[in-house]
Amino acid sequence: MADLLGSILSSMEKPPSLGDQETRRKAREQAARLKKLQEQEKQQKVEFRKRVRTTGVIKGDAWKPVAWSKKRAAQQGPVVVSPASDYKDKYSHLIGKGAAKDAAHMLQANKTYGCVPVANKRDTRSIEEAMNEIRAKKRLRQSGEELPPTS
Repeated sequence: MADLLGSILSSMEKPPSLGDQETRRKAREQAARLKKLQEQEKQQKVEFRKRVRTTGVIKGDAWKPVAWSKKRAAQQGPVVVSPASDYKDKYSHLIGKGAAKDAAHMLQANKTYGCVPVANKRDTRSIEEAMNEIRAKKRLRQSGEELPPTS
């Protein structure tokens, strides 16, 4: 078994050594590129800050976001947003042209749910009266008698 493993290992290529000059050179180049990019980014930020400050100084405005947005809105005028298309036209093949108007006119209250006036929905009894009535119903159920009709 050891001979087989030894023959396999001897036939394989050896990995590159860590001290290889080629890899060191590539690592240095990459580090130099990274440093150069960082320097460019810093320079761009500095230039941008200078440009923003000089435009503010030239116009005589200090940086106040609220005042700036109001001033800009006044210069541009009111913004009117209109949709690209009318949804009624877009979906007319699904809902029809006059379907909504016809349905709105034919709308009737469902009898199972009913249209009960608000006055009939309110319980005008006091809490004590309601509790006494509930207790009386319980006593009648327990005694086995039938309930009298409620008003």
